[in-house]
Amino acid sequence: MHYALDIRTFLFSHYFYTGVRIATGVVGMTMLVFNMADMQTTMTVFLGALCTSLMDLPSPLRHKFNEMLAGVLLCTIVMLVISLCAPVVWLVSVMMVLVSFLASMMMIYGKKTQPLQFAALMVMTLSMENNVPVEDAFLHAGFFLGGGLGYLTYSMTISWFMRRRVKQQVLAEALFELARYLRIKADFYDVRSDLGTQFNTLVRHQIVLADKLQASRDLVFRDMRTKQDGLLVHVQLSMLELYEQVLSTHADYALLRSHFGDADVMVFLRDLANKTAEDIESIAYAVTRKRASMPTVNYKAEMRAIQYELQQLQQDALAGKIPDDAITILRVTYNKIKDIIELIAQLHLATQQPIDAIPILPGADMTPFLTQQKYKASLLLANLRWQSPIFRFAIRVALAVSTGLWMAGQLPYMSHGYWIVLTIVIILKPNYSSTKQRLMDRLIGTIIGCLLTALILHFVHDQIGLLAALFVASVAAPAFTYVKYRYTAIAASVQILMLLNLLVPAGHEGVVGERLIDTFIGVAIATVFSFVLPSWEYRDLPRLLKNVLHASHRYIKASRDLLEGKVGDDFFYRVCRKGFMDSLSALISAQVRMMDEPISKQRAVQEINRFVVQNYLVAAHIAALRILLRRHAAGLPREPVNQLIEQTYQNATAHLLKAQGALNAAPVPSANTPAAPVSNNPLDDTIAAEGVETEIAPDTIAWAGWHTLQRRSALLDQDLQAIVAQTASIEAILRQSELA
Repeated sequence: MHYALDIRTFLFSHYFYTGVRIATGVVGMTMLVFNMADMQTTMTVFLGALCTSLMDLPSPLRHKFNEMLAGVLLCTIVMLVISLCAPVVWLVSVMMVLVSFLASMMMIYGKKTQPLQFAALMVMTLSMENNVPVEDAFLHAGFFLGGGLGYLTYSMTISWFMRRRVKQQVLAEALFELARYLRIKADFYDVRSDLGTQFNTLVRHQIVLADKLQASRDLVFRDMRTKQDGLLVHVQLSMLELYEQVLSTHADYALLRSHFGDADVMVFLRDLANKTAEDIESIAYAVTRKRASMPTVNYKAEMRAIQYELQQLQQDALAGKIPDDAITILRVTYNKIKDIIELIAQLHLATQQPIDAIPILPGADMTPFLTQQKYKASLLLANLRWQSPIFRFAIRVALAVSTGLWMAGQLPYMSHGYWIVLTIVIILKPNYSSTKQRLMDRLIGTIIGCLLTALILHFVHDQIGLLAALFVASVAAPAFTYVKYRYTAIAASVQILMLLNLLVPAGHEGVVGERLIDTFIGVAIATVFSFVLPSWEYRDLPRLLKNVLHASHRYIKASRDLLEGKVGDDFFYRVCRKGFMDSLSALISAQVRMMDEPISKQRAVQEINRFVVQNYLVAAHIAALRILLRRHAAGLPREPVNQLIEQTYQNATAHLLKAQGALNAAPVPSANTPAAPVSNNPLDDTIAAEGVETEIAPDTIAWAGWHTLQRRSALLDQDLQAIVAQTASIEAILRQSELA
């Protein structure tokens, strides 16, 4: 369950704060204008404030201002154009189709423009019935602009005073998701859970976690002025360090289950891991409440129980009942969880002491870790082609809108064409998966919202009570947009219908039933057009696979330089790790969307699952190697260790080149990137993985981490070989489907 769906955390989340801020601004401004102007002016100002509020999301203040100002100006232009064309039926229809196409093309700039696209389409649909003289069209556009600028001023003022609070809330959300990540990993020690299913759940949660970590980076690493900002930076860096440690805790779970499945030690490991998640959640609670976090979780019982079990199992190993490797893996797993507990303690400390941000990040350029949004016209022009998914989406929306307008004109009853078109633009999204989800949410949400509004209007006749219902709906509509859209659909229906009833109490008795009929029509049209010029996800799989392989190669090279001590810090390593995780998340997202598409459009599902899991394991092995060298830094035999790392990197490069070649995209290695020759003999990989260890000095063998380093290197090599095999399988399936 999403953490914001729990009432204890929802009331302190940025989702609730955003909802209250938007509701106060939009409803307050509407009621203020209603006391001074007529209903049409009030609705125009309300629309301006509402459209601007769609861009009111947690983001750096400069970005927020630019996004909201762009929304105000763009929507004002759209309203003016549609209002000027409204008296001529055919002209307004043509302009609406054109605006629908251009607004949808904005989606090429990423999810940041999604609220802007919807705002433009919403103001377009709500302005289509403004059959007014030319001078009134300019006047209403001015009122709309005034409402938008008024809300912009209000929101920026509140956001400036709340800027640090928003940082805390977004950072806390990342901590909650990290805790959820640990709970998923804890279930690996539960023999009742299927390992394959558990791995799929884990890597899919990687999408959510990566998104929340990026959101917290974008806020926390900007505008660092005070010691409180420094405290948040310290918490953010401690959280990222903890995340890497958690990533490294991967073990051979199948082996652990086969030897210790019935032993109590697995139960204790699961309970210990769940307690670490509980501990992180307590830190997140404290951060949302602007408090220092104090440790409250006690690990002693589980740790003593595990230590006792390890002693007993060690005796069984000495008696030959259990393999030594199994005991070693069990002990290493326990030690890694202990390391996690230590890092959680450091995370507690990070929340307790404000500190200057500069000593934490002395001159570090955080730009590579931050989202950089660039709006280039060349990107728009480059996507004006048939092969572009966004271009096809824009045409799809334009065709659906034109159909909705035609249908509204053919209906025998007094239909509201704008509601049909609004339903269409709400539902239709660039991919089939999102469209399918929005379709059901919009339909169910509108039905419930209309029925709920009818009940409110039937039983509540007091003006204050109706205003209270409107305010609650106005809070819920934006608060649940990114948490559970069905709640937003319910609240938005109540919000619009309640506002119409408050502003014009008479003449709207049948509006609820009309909205239901119009919604069904809009849903039907959107459903049909979701299959028109579709962009099925499998077509984008080759590009996403190539991105993962290239990012993996870059990440492994940066890891080699760090592990061999060739670089003084881990900055570039972290940049490459982020790039690798981002590319993997993009592939996972595409696969999840593909699973919502018709079965006939799904390709290589199991193979991609295994490809994703193997790449996740590569990241886990690299993180484990780094932590291993840090843990056993004392007496580290640098030369033989570097030789083994270099050999591992050579093998990894060879495997990744094979995988890239399987996708017909094998790059030519650069001069400074050593690459092992790609052999057609499968035995060569085995030889390379085992290495050519001639003579190993006794002090090297005596080094505590040597055997673990060898084992991790071998596991990394095995997973990379599996990636080659899965890549070839995926390519064969995709090629076969194209020929079919």
